[in-house]
Amino acid sequence: MAELEKLLATTSRTFALSIPQLADPPRREVSVAYLLFRIADTFEDATRWPRSERLDALHDFADLVREPSLARAKELARAWLQAPPCDHQGYLELVRETPAVLAELEGFAPARRNAIVLHTLRTAEGMARFVQRADEAGNLRLHDVDDLKAYCYVVAGIVGELLTDLFVDAAPELRKVEQTLRAREKAFGEGLQLVNILKDADSDARDGRVYLPPDVPRSQVLELARNDLEDASEYVLALREAGAPRGMLGFTALPVLLARATLDEIEQHGPGSKVSRLTVASLVGKLMNDLDAGAPPLEVHAA
Repeated sequence: MAELEKLLATTSRTFALSIPQLADPPRREVSVAYLLFRIADTFEDATRWPRSERLDALHDFADLVREPSLARAKELARAWLQAPPCDHQGYLELVRETPAVLAELEGFAPARRNAIVLHTLRTAEGMARFVQRADEAGNLRLHDVDDLKAYCYVVAGIVGELLTDLFVDAAPELRKVEQTLRAREKAFGEGLQLVNILKDADSDARDGRVYLPPDVPRSQVLELARNDLEDASEYVLALREAGAPRGMLGFTALPVLLARATLDEIEQHGPGSKVSRLTVASLVGKLMNDLDAGAPPLEVHAA
């Protein structure tokens, strides 16, 4: 588990904080699922690769997840790093450790392993469809709100679906609220992704990724993100209503709290704004206190 935590810490500030809230086995399963999605995301966003190399990597990665092979994983990891896809050292280390991440996956209970494989394939194949639309250099522009939502579903809405699959299988008491969870799982992922898109809009554009449609007011995307985060809050509160383990509440509530705070910063200061470490520490501390007291970990702000 220590190696997985190291990879999380170097690839995601938010999930390195939230995933440790979970108890095993969901903690290990969600860690591996996140890392697999991050590998696919690294290939989709490969700023140093043209479109053709990104597509080849996504297709090879999907084949590898579909039919795992340690020898093939090592071969591909070496090939992917010969001309690195990006400059981010954490992502490159994760690509190097692809064989180890897949080895962890093989040890999971069949139902949960199959869910992770299914949804990883869906997101990798969906990413490939968007990469195919880019120009030869890999530059991509989304056209309208429907296009933006379709992209967010591929890269994040599917994550919400996977989490529900894993949670309901691990905690059968959640079946009584499964319909509520299913109705909000896509918005859970979409809201978090929209916040990232709004935050990174300028840097993404410099790298040739224009996710905010040019004819859509930024205020409309902000409102969509706010509404999604309300659905995400209802997702968390449904878990609480059903008696979900504390770790699931902490894991799901923390990204929503951080996303709300980030959205406030973006509205005030524009793209590139981040939540300070002091604010993050304050939010984490309050969340832990609320969970200790049995209080709701967050509130729904709008009807």
